[in-house]
Amino acid sequence: MFCTNCGNQIADAAVVCPKCGVALKHSTGVGDSDGKKDKTVAALLAIFLGALGIHEFYLGNNTSAIIRLVITLLTCGWGGTILGVISLIEGIIYLTKSDEEFQTIYVKGHKEWF
Repeated sequence: MFCTNCGNQIADAAVVCPKCGVALKHSTGVGDSDGKKDKTVAALLAIFLGALGIHEFYLGNNTSAIIRLVITLLTCGWGGTILGVISLIEGIIYLTKSDEEFQTIYVKGHKEWF
């Protein structure tokens, strides 16, 4: 299992992360509000449509998605160039994570930038 705050690998039975000290919520599998997201879909959206924040909408991070979209539109695409590079890096990071890490860090933990 991984800490939703810092991403540190921890024991499944841990109540508090030994690295950052954050209290951990354990999923019961029943009534969880976060559904599973496909890391490959998120990565492809980040790589090809990242400047528009589409991958952030997919992951449920609406604030950062709107920020990316507004920056790209207000700068007539120039800001989107920088955001596109950032999103390309994020897409590659998504693909390098295991499915469990991806779900814990980006879906349940809602980590928005890198």
